[in-house]
Amino acid sequence: MNGVVPERYLTPYKTGRAILPPSGRKGMFDSECVDIPFVFQHQNRFYMMYVGYDGHGYQTALAVSDNLVDWESLGVILGKGEPGRFDSVGSAGTWILKEDDLNKPPALRKFRGRYWMVYHAYPRNGYEEGPAEIGLAWTEDENLMDWHRLDEPIFSWKDGDAWERGGLYKACVVENDGVFSMFYNAKNTETRWTEQIGLATSEDLVHWTRHKDNPVVRVTSDSWDSQFVSDPFVVRDGNLWVMYYFGYDLQHAQNGIAFSRNLQEWGKHSCPILRHGHPGDIDDIHAHKASVLMHENVLYHFYCAARKYQPGDPAKNFGVEFRSISVATSSPIGSSPR
Repeated sequence: MNGVVPERYLTPYKTGRAILPPSGRKGMFDSECVDIPFVFQHQNRFYMMYVGYDGHGYQTALAVSDNLVDWESLGVILGKGEPGRFDSVGSAGTWILKEDDLNKPPALRKFRGRYWMVYHAYPRNGYEEGPAEIGLAWTEDENLMDWHRLDEPIFSWKDGDAWERGGLYKACVVENDGVFSMFYNAKNTETRWTEQIGLATSEDLVHWTRHKDNPVVRVTSDSWDSQFVSDPFVVRDGNLWVMYYFGYDLQHAQNGIAFSRNLQEWGKHSCPILRHGHPGDIDDIHAHKASVLMHENVLYHFYCAARKYQPGDPAKNFGVEFRSISVATSSPIGSSPR
């Protein structure tokens, strides 16, 4: 899709600030950065699942809000697994089964009486070190604080093709006619690797079949998404499926959009729909990793914002970067268009 993107999917009004920053406190799960927002509705409040990085690995936390802008962290809900497990270094939760319709509140949905989370885990200490695999966790706790993991990964690069043999990243899961579709991004094993988005299907969340024409969303040469098309976030809008994802060209990561009628064939819009900011902005390096929801006819587009570190920032990632979570909207909420 190279035409004009309907305005209902666009969010030109950035708050321009970190709505959820890292703690910067030594020993805390989020001492260096926060990442990968996932926002939903539960028990008449808004929740954000997100991950924090402590210099060793990811851990998954939960925050709560009444207005989608001011957030209070509730703490870690999925930490490091027991020694010897595939997730002993950390666990990056990326999706909980929820209502997929963009026009309905994004409430959590149960499957077989439980809430289900997909997450990925890396095998070595450090920032995304080694090829990650995807795991599954569940809870019956309505407070969403007590999660239980399956013993083994449900999806691995070991069974994949060359384009995904370098490891797996974010997964999102939607349901259509009793079949779960999991979209995930993965990388190849090149030194300067490429990330692309694949599709797998399942009827039980545990056993998955890869789509025969993977990857279903691919990089475009000499473009803003020439190196990565990553971190899919899929919602349904009537008969249309909408995927937010980020593209990367070795300079900036920015969010784009793609469309499908059947979840298998996707058409990308040719340009980013959420661009990195100006020098000094909260997102002057990257504006990526989307989570979207519609509330009171306003589209909220949560994303990971990265800019050059500035004196006074609470944390520093990679020694040069301040990485936090911000939000842009389709209508002004005390912000200005970028």
